[in-house]
Amino acid sequence: MSQTLTRKEFITSAAKYAAGISAGVAGLSLLSPEKTKATVQQYTWPWPYQKLDPEHVRVLGHDSFWEKACSYAAFKGIIHALAETVGEPFTLMPPEIMIFGHGGGAGWGTLCGALNGASAAICLVTDKETSDKLINELIGWYTQTEFPTDKSNEYAVNHVFVDQRYDQALPQSLCGSPLCHASVTEWCIASGFKVSDTERKERCARLAGDVAAYAVELLNQHFDSVFTPIYVPPESIAACMSCHGASFQNNVAAKMECMQCHGDPHATTAVEEMPGVPASFSLEQNYPNPFNPGTSIQFSVANAEKVDLAIYDIRGRLVRTLVDHELYSPGQYTLSWDGTDNHGRRVASGVYFTKMQAGKFVATRKMSMVK
Repeated sequence: MSQTLTRKEFITSAAKYAAGISAGVAGLSLLSPEKTKATVQQYTWPWPYQKLDPEHVRVLGHDSFWEKACSYAAFKGIIHALAETVGEPFTLMPPEIMIFGHGGGAGWGTLCGALNGASAAICLVTDKETSDKLINELIGWYTQTEFPTDKSNEYAVNHVFVDQRYDQALPQSLCGSPLCHASVTEWCIASGFKVSDTERKERCARLAGDVAAYAVELLNQHFDSVFTPIYVPPESIAACMSCHGASFQNNVAAKMECMQCHGDPHATTAVEEMPGVPASFSLEQNYPNPFNPGTSIQFSVANAEKVDLAIYDIRGRLVRTLVDHELYSPGQYTLSWDGTDNHGRRVASGVYFTKMQAGKFVATRKMSMVK
């Protein structure tokens, strides 16, 4: 049953309410500007760090991927763990500032988003000299690690991750490059999944957790004063920089070899166009076969189409990408393979396969490298 206020009761209640508001306003006015700002304290950089559990961060990074993708995920995995252990200022840091890094920077395929997010977290808690050392180690490790790691596959199968939309072990691949484009493409070729598949997204979720966890391992080592770099750049990088570094042409500023960034620039797999317009798509047998160290591969394109042509070993693992989804006009083409993999390393003797795909056309040829 409703209750009706008398005029006296209404006036009395209203007066008390107004007095309360006045007291609140008066209380706020008594706070000096300095006291008002005290709720958002000023922290000097680098921010404080406490040792974290890498496995806790691995799970946080993986699960956060499904919120807003890779860069956000790796960053949030570390920052959220620090918010749990340290509190402010990490509780004030919105992880959304790293959303831009997804897909290598708003989908541009440059630096892997997980590396981007984890590196930003490292920079928050270390000075420039230290962050350079740790991030160099992180990126070097990334180029030499098969993703997703065994640990992440194990966590998925055993339902350690909170997000369990895909709980099977995923194929692993070595990308050899910190670039998102190379990392994802190499995995898709090796696994047979498409970029849009749930499996590919789950691969990047596990990778984000892996990268965040390793970044924390490096930070823990640094703050325990036991960090020792173990990444050793491949000899091929030193070979590249002997020409393009400060000692000679001085026209490259990078820590990657040529293949890691833009393929083979020295024409060892240059495609030569031959006269004539073919009536159909085709992939010819390589010549010579058997071969050592190099061989030529001829293919035909009947109409304008994007072409993929790659070398695989007998176990179906990607060895070398010769043509990476490039648009070709109708014609006959020949290219050479010098017997090296995507990282410039000489492959062992044995059986290999050339696979070509152009639109709906798919063909494979068997070839043999001998000693």
